[in-house]
Amino acid sequence: MRVLVVGVGLQGRAVVHDLERTAAVTEVVAADLDARIAAAELERLGCRKAHSVHLDATDGDRLPGAVRGLHPHVVVCMVPPQLQVAVARAALAAGAHFVSTSYAGGVAELHAEAEQQGLVLLPEMGFDPGIDLVMARAAVGSLDEVHGLHMYGGGIPDAVAADNPLHYKVTWTFDGVLQAYRRPARVLRDGTEVAIPGERIFEAQHTATVDVPGVGTLEAYPNGDAVHYRELYGLGPALRDLGRFALRWPGHCALWRTMSALGFLDAEPVRVSGAGVLPVQFTARLLEPRLQYAAGERDLAILRVRAWGKKGGAKRSVVLDLLDRRDLGTGLFAMNRTVGYTASIGVQLILDGTITRPGLRHPARDVPPERLFAELRERGIEVSGPGMAAGIDRG
Repeated sequence: MRVLVVGVGLQGRAVVHDLERTAAVTEVVAADLDARIAAAELERLGCRKAHSVHLDATDGDRLPGAVRGLHPHVVVCMVPPQLQVAVARAALAAGAHFVSTSYAGGVAELHAEAEQQGLVLLPEMGFDPGIDLVMARAAVGSLDEVHGLHMYGGGIPDAVAADNPLHYKVTWTFDGVLQAYRRPARVLRDGTEVAIPGERIFEAQHTATVDVPGVGTLEAYPNGDAVHYRELYGLGPALRDLGRFALRWPGHCALWRTMSALGFLDAEPVRVSGAGVLPVQFTARLLEPRLQYAAGERDLAILRVRAWGKKGGAKRSVVLDLLDRRDLGTGLFAMNRTVGYTASIGVQLILDGTITRPGLRHPARDVPPERLFAELRERGIEVSGPGMAAGIDRG
């Protein structure tokens, strides 16, 4: 089976690395705008089944033909979210299944076409979204009645590497991070939906602290629309609280609350020496070079899911945790591993027939928790919590 990985950046290289070690995959095509850089990365990782090619995912006119000419069985999209619909269309035009780590967005509109062709579309198959959604499915599935569900996720430097004023370093596109710092959020609090404007997500009334085993106390701030997960998980009228939050080291929220208030995240241009400059782009270009990891520094990828309600008539709370660290042997960050390896697992679930129903699929509905957790465990990524040693408690 031939798998095409579009985008061999921070996370894409981990997809290739994992597919390289997959028996069912005979060839990996690593496509990137700069094939030379991709080739150097493949050599560094010791890849033998993978080779690099030039591919411009922004060229919508030529993309379908380029993908079709590579004859992939599955296409993995690891380019920015605004390009994934074009890549998904190109995959369908080539008769290939599609996997991505981005929110579904416009890919959902391709459901009928994929279903008609007998092809699977599997977006949101990464870290957050991705593993967290499957963890939440396992947690709520262990309860008879769900009263609350909180999901937390974050990629941060470990304590030793958190040595700058932000206590943060880059394992993701920093432009995307700053865009998320102005993304509106929606939560359910005591049965009431609360909409939080993007410029207010760091305000004290919307943030909290969370104690993470093996890490310490972290800050949590709202991360996007959590309320739509009520329907996804089929949560009933007993549900009172629902939230999705990002994690950072203490002090991060106060600093970015100030930065946001001062306009450093604004997307409206200001005039500087006669030129229009977007404040958020200036902030990204100024800070990103100062937020890089040194060769021996580690990052942390952290997920925590907490669901509470009733089981057998008694009150019960279920907490599932994931904590991964950078692999200094391969150089892959924890964020690379948890995002990229999960996307690779998604490919394997399609190839081995675990996911066969065509059309738009979703990790929360279509990825068996036991299988995902077992696959992650084989890669040294452990999900811990009640019943994990013996499988998910189905009740």
